[in-house]
Amino acid sequence: RETAGYISSDLHQLCLSSLPVSAHLWYLIFVAFHTEMNLLSFTVVLGLLVGTWAQPIVRRPLCDSPEAEEAALVAQDYLNGQHHHGYKYVLNQIDDIKVYTKPDGDEYDMEVDLLETDCHVLDPTPLANCTVRPKVQTAVEGDCDVVLKNVSGVLKVIAFKCKSEVSTEDLCLGCPTLLPLNHTDALDFVQASLTSFNNMTVDTTHVLLEVGRLSSQIVSGGPIFITEYVVVEGNCTEDPCVPLNDAMATRGICTAKGTIAQHSVDCKMFSTLKTLRTHGHSHHKLTALHNPHQNVLLSAESAESDEVVPVVPAAAAPAADPAPAADPALAADPALSKQ
Repeated sequence: RETAGYISSDLHQLCLSSLPVSAHLWYLIFVAFHTEMNLLSFTVVLGLLVGTWAQPIVRRPLCDSPEAEEAALVAQDYLNGQHHHGYKYVLNQIDDIKVYTKPDGDEYDMEVDLLETDCHVLDPTPLANCTVRPKVQTAVEGDCDVVLKNVSGVLKVIAFKCKSEVSTEDLCLGCPTLLPLNHTDALDFVQASLTSFNNMTVDTTHVLLEVGRLSSQIVSGGPIFITEYVVVEGNCTEDPCVPLNDAMATRGICTAKGTIAQHSVDCKMFSTLKTLRTHGHSHHKLTALHNPHQNVLLSAESAESDEVVPVVPAAAAPAADPAPAADPALAADPALSKQ
């Protein structure tokens, strides 16, 4: 009902529900001057409204929308750029996305799942051509919270937190079992297979740079090792050989399978200036943290206490030193490396 100087509560609620937040203030001012609302009531409502008005607008795009996929791919490429050991990761799915509208540019709060591929971070193969590692090979999966900022129309990652874990799904009896990177017998096998590879090369000796994966499998003839590792051209003027301090030194990714006495080894050689950083002894994880305290939007779900790696923002990263780590003890036993 309506009478002179009075607007019914039903009509009042209808008017408010039909207006955007930015228009509520002006509607309340109109009501104040055309009803018997007293000054105290008006002041209280005005304070509440201004507080609501100051809150950022939150949008929830669909996870399969072009906007969400664009942001997720930017996050994927950035995370791979911060990943200096192990293997490249590819986007699996977008779990959640919120977009906060702010005066200095929209901010994207995302939760994404990533899957490990069979391409090492030193491998120049484009990510689109890399194959996702099957779960029966004990793949590593990543779960990341990422915050991006739209700066002049360009999305940039400003903070992230990641956790990674070994997939235990679809494991089968007789499938390869992932071993820690400091497994003594498996490392002996790596050295034996590397010796075999060096015996097949002419005028070049390669040394171990990083162990990528160590696995074992039970077959009809007994247990065998399945390994992946990175080698670099060595300087053998002294014994033992050390990595060659040369930007043009050949590098390669080797796969070897079998036993110390009988095995096969194949190495794919390439050139790269990217250096590797030492890592732990379980499996190669995604870089865990970057500016996690800079933004309150990051959830606690991806907190990982056992791996904290300092990260240099991509834009400010110094030129890569072409010389790989020259400490042969670290290469021979990754357990000696410190995070």
